Amino acid sequence: MPGITDGLDPELAAAFAAVPKAANGTLLDLSDIPGLRAQMRAAVSTSAPDPRVEIETRHIPREDGTELEVVLYRPAGATQVLPVLLWFHAGAQVLGEDARADDAYHTGLALDLGCVLAAVVYRLAPETPAPGAAEDGYLAYTHLVARAGAYRIDPDRIGLAGASGGGAPAAATALMVRDRNDPRPCLLGLLYPMLDDRLETPSSFEITAEVVLARPDIQLAWAAVLGDRVGKDVHPYAAPGRATDLAGLPDTFVAVAQFDVLRDEGMEFARSLNAAGVPADLHLYARAFHAWDRFAPASALSRAFEQTWRDFLRRNLHRS
Repeated sequence: MPGITDGLDPELAAAFAAVPKAANGTLLDLSDIPGLRAQMRAAVSTSAPDPRVEIETRHIPREDGTELEVVLYRPAGATQVLPVLLWFHAGAQVLGEDARADDAYHTGLALDLGCVLAAVVYRLAPETPAPGAAEDGYLAYTHLVARAGAYRIDPDRIGLAGASGGGAPAAATALMVRDRNDPRPCLLGLLYPMLDDRLETPSSFEITAEVVLARPDIQLAWAAVLGDRVGKDVHPYAAPGRATDLAGLPDTFVAVAQFDVLRDEGMEFARSLNAAGVPADLHLYARAFHAWDRFAPASALSRAFEQTWRDFLRRNLHRS
């Protein structure tokens, strides 16, 4: 992609060059969501679980009789009460059917942070429109709080975090918890989050930001999530970037990339949090593209990000 990759960090540019491209030249093309899901399922390679963690799948009943799946990763042999990171996976809110496909990442977080990683298998669009995914997040959160003793977890140290599309249900869950007067999470983490269906920010129009996702792909994702509500009067539980009152949310970490159509909405959310009196750490990674840490995990830029990100998580999860 001449003119786009020229500005990338050299290690990230090399990683981008090595990854197969979609027909539109980016890494993900959302014009065929069922086809992309099938392609991703076929690409998953299974491996033996890491013996350093105990993995347990819980099924939480919903009011409609269906069940929400939450996969718990707990450091093996840990008998003490642990904090929890409730994790919302990436995938533009339309991809990501199997939490176990990301076992290695979940395991790494649980071991490094000394916590239980709870991966929420939230419902995807378009089959379940927003705020279905956020309601799943709220159900998972309140379930963990109510059954903290049985799970050997600390109900006062449960954090919410999400990447890309997972940022929307993570942030919306935080809003729901606040509005419904439940115990406040100990943190909110948002990595290059997808938050605002209006796509009115400068970065959403920048061609040079279309490395992983192009503007039309984000538009397709929001159309799947909201249907004919896109651009209309949308509740913040469905598009958290529309929230006008962020007071009372927990300490928040926001990371964004220079070459990302979602860059500015993440920055604006962090600014709005600070304006509302919520401590919000905002980190803009120059020369990076969307989800650079997952596509180029060994790069110096990713290692620096991971240290900063995990220090925030560790500090807030283990705060006395």
